[in-house]
Amino acid sequence: MLHLSCWLEHEIKWYFYLMLAVADVEANFLVVKAYQYTSLTSVMLLDCWSIPSVILLTWLFLNTKYRFRKFVGVAVCVAGLVLVVFSDVHSRDRGTLPHLKYGSGGNDPVKGDVLVLTGAMLYAVSNVSEEFIVKKGGRVELMAMLGLFGAVVGSCQISIFERNKLKSIHWTVSAVLPFLGYAIAMFLFYSTVPFVLKLSGSTMLNLSLLTSDMWAVLIRTFVYHEKVDWMYFIAFGMVGVGLVIYSGGAKEDHGEAQAVEGIEIAERQKDEGECDGQYMNSNTRHN
Repeated sequence: MLHLSCWLEHEIKWYFYLMLAVADVEANFLVVKAYQYTSLTSVMLLDCWSIPSVILLTWLFLNTKYRFRKFVGVAVCVAGLVLVVFSDVHSRDRGTLPHLKYGSGGNDPVKGDVLVLTGAMLYAVSNVSEEFIVKKGGRVELMAMLGLFGAVVGSCQISIFERNKLKSIHWTVSAVLPFLGYAIAMFLFYSTVPFVLKLSGSTMLNLSLLTSDMWAVLIRTFVYHEKVDWMYFIAFGMVGVGLVIYSGGAKEDHGEAQAVEGIEIAERQKDEGECDGQYMNSNTRHN
């Protein structure tokens, strides 16, 4: 039987990218869909489940080592996000955000919470898989294949489940521009994700995404001219401090990573003949 690591080093089948695209598309769909059933507060909190999920998956499958300092950084980041939620609730209680349901539940909170947790887990699976592919040197292939299969999966899903809603949209310039802006933003996001995964890993990526709630403050302040609670600024600082703590000691970690990489290279060279032999024998049997 062909060893999994040998198979992955030689080729990544197209159906692996298809499964990866399904996980990524459904993660986005489920989290967005959850807003229909539960409150924004629940979505913001439960979406953090992707962070411990990523830590667990990278530890199990990528052999990533986490020091106590990194767990402290994660805790500070998550505490900053919790403070954002308290800030939203505080703002709602004072009547400064009357049009948003921060604390109130939707028509089916349990269903919404399950959707968020499932989506967060799929995010973790997608990010960790992408990190593995990127660190094996397939950044261009990842971007091309994930974009291709993601478009196919998304098109099929929207044509089946959202067809009637698409027909009901009155396509005007004001209706098209938000879709166009979202598409450009997602294109830029997914174009930069492989570089972040290559440099920092999927855990750092998910921690950095916590700042998206903070940047929303700027939009609410300068675009919609809304007042924001003072706790937002403390929360933003906490997330920033948490990211610094997590990424601290980069030189020491880089030295350890180089040592581990050297050992892995030596092991790969030692097993290269066996691995190539298994691969060639497998191809011979199939042919």
